[in-house]
Amino acid sequence: MTKLKAALFYDYPPSDGVVFDDAVRARLAGMTTLYPEVVHATNFDQHAPHLADLEVIFATWGMMHFSPEQLARLPKLKAVFYAAGNVKAFARPLVDNGIILVSAWAINAIPTSEMCFAQILLSLRGYFRAVRNYREQRNVSAKAFPRSGAAHEVIGMIGTGHIAQRVIGRLRELPLTLIASDPMLTPARAAQLGVELVPLDELFRRALIVSNHTPDLEWTRGTLGAPLFESMREGATFINTGRGAQVVEADLARVLQARPDLTALLDVTAPEPPPQESMLWQLPNVVISPHIGGTIGNEVGRLAECAIEEFEAWQAGRALRYQVTQEVLRTMG
Repeated sequence: MTKLKAALFYDYPPSDGVVFDDAVRARLAGMTTLYPEVVHATNFDQHAPHLADLEVIFATWGMMHFSPEQLARLPKLKAVFYAAGNVKAFARPLVDNGIILVSAWAINAIPTSEMCFAQILLSLRGYFRAVRNYREQRNVSAKAFPRSGAAHEVIGMIGTGHIAQRVIGRLRELPLTLIASDPMLTPARAAQLGVELVPLDELFRRALIVSNHTPDLEWTRGTLGAPLFESMREGATFINTGRGAQVVEADLARVLQARPDLTALLDVTAPEPPPQESMLWQLPNVVISPHIGGTIGNEVGRLAECAIEEFEAWQAGRALRYQVTQEVLRTMG
């Protein structure tokens, strides 16, 4: 069998883990005729004359968005296997032109779900509130507030995509009540997931921990504002590992300032980082992390493995698990 012509496309600092390391490149070189250089937006014009017969791209963070003119220089391109998560920055020209696009988004959801699950467990123990009380009071009475532990409490999930589904799967092992708000979730699917489908305002009123997993779509932006945050229970926690644009952050800051019993754990904001003058930096009941929920370090090998497995399935004519179709792209955050 003649090997397909392939190339690597990416441009990112490898400090968080090398997706296509030497071992992975050797595997790809054994499976394809692999172009020896890494291509990206800056050097594309330099390499394009050598890519007229390119059939397959293996990509990761920093994949370029093709202009019509650039895509025309790759007339034989059939498929792109993206060893990372969100593809919205570059997907449209590929999908619109019938080029197969596969993303490891479900695999990239694993570490974010693990971090979110850990934050939920710590919040159930009152960890974040107790730590800030302890710093102020310097005595054991810092933990003298109701702390339920990981039993017989209500956890609310806003959105039920891949990350939320993984978190739900872990939480179902515990004696907890899981509720969810998602306009795209059917009652039948909610029953399969083991969650109670409720309106968004009810979720905020009932849940001790509210976790946001809403995709970043135009109609979801600015949907989480003051009335919802004001309705949260005594000692509740708001976790955001989804997207920052859904939160009216000025509203969140005002409510958190008035309600020191509440806690916000924000791995994403809009913008990232928040402006220097944002009250979120000053409030003791806010923890802001620099978008660390994604795949890092040794975990990146899972992304490359997913891309290779999907390439092998495609080459063998088997069904793809993670193809980004027009329908998928419309709902991807």
